[in-house]
Amino acid sequence: MSTTAGHKAVQLPQAVGARNAGMPLDLDWLRGVQANRSAIERRCASLPGRRSVKKAHQAAWLCKAVSLIDLTTLSGDDTAGRVARLCAKARRPVRADLLEALGMEGLTVGAVCVYHEMVAPAVAALKGSGLPVAAVSTGFPAGLSPFRLRVAEIGESVAAGAREIDVVISRRHVLTGDWEALYDEMAEFRAACGTAHVKAILATGELGSLRNVARASLVCMMAGADFIKTSTGKESVNATLPVGLTMMRAIRDYHARTGAKVGFKPAGGISAAKDALTWLALVKEELGRDWLDPALFRFGASSLLGDIERQLEHHVTGAYSAGWRHAPA
Repeated sequence: MSTTAGHKAVQLPQAVGARNAGMPLDLDWLRGVQANRSAIERRCASLPGRRSVKKAHQAAWLCKAVSLIDLTTLSGDDTAGRVARLCAKARRPVRADLLEALGMEGLTVGAVCVYHEMVAPAVAALKGSGLPVAAVSTGFPAGLSPFRLRVAEIGESVAAGAREIDVVISRRHVLTGDWEALYDEMAEFRAACGTAHVKAILATGELGSLRNVARASLVCMMAGADFIKTSTGKESVNATLPVGLTMMRAIRDYHARTGAKVGFKPAGGISAAKDALTWLALVKEELGRDWLDPALFRFGASSLLGDIERQLEHHVTGAYSAGWRHAPA
């Protein structure tokens, strides 16, 4: 990727490749799944030191990271005005003079992610941009509301214009090993989404073990998830590299067996540009270049964009500005 080349228009998930059709639940496959925590942690610990990029290469990768952000606001005090400002930032995520200097005019984020009540204002604010609105759904973040209401919530968000739905799974199904119940739940969520793409939030910080993370990832993919996502961002432990590596390898195994490419979304706690670079290096090494695209990879983030813009400004001007000058909305 070059910072001097003209920016290629973002390809949205709906326009790239075939969706994951799912497959019958394979319990024999699940029983054979293991996760070597010590080996996974060693692999992740070595990555930041081995995969640092500098100067123009770093700027190019940071621009790539911008294009992969689900710019998010999930606060109890969200208003239509705040969402409109967030959508304006999504359309123009980095100052125009910086993008011109980098040769990256036209750069946008990957999507805007909001609560259901804010879907309609977000759709209106993004009209004509081609950017999708993602809605968190199914009783986010706990996923403990009555099942029929969780399914109905998906339908309401799709009807309001959401093109992506981030659903939360019932953690108890994973903790009790009730894989049939998890599969059936995910399959029904997928059906309720219709043409909207579905991201399955595993809430990995509450699943107890990396083996559970791997198994839950596979079950959700078998049931037709288009993306698997680490966290709601509301748990005490959110996206970590060991969890990410475990989920990526599940995606890789699923692709090897079925030919289907499932997306990955780390969310929660990713706020520094240097961390985004580490995640991109891990994705490239584990899944390949195809996944470095908004069709197959997203960051769930709110404050990450501000730090990336600050680093890009330093690259162009040689000086750092105060963080408050790069607020997301």
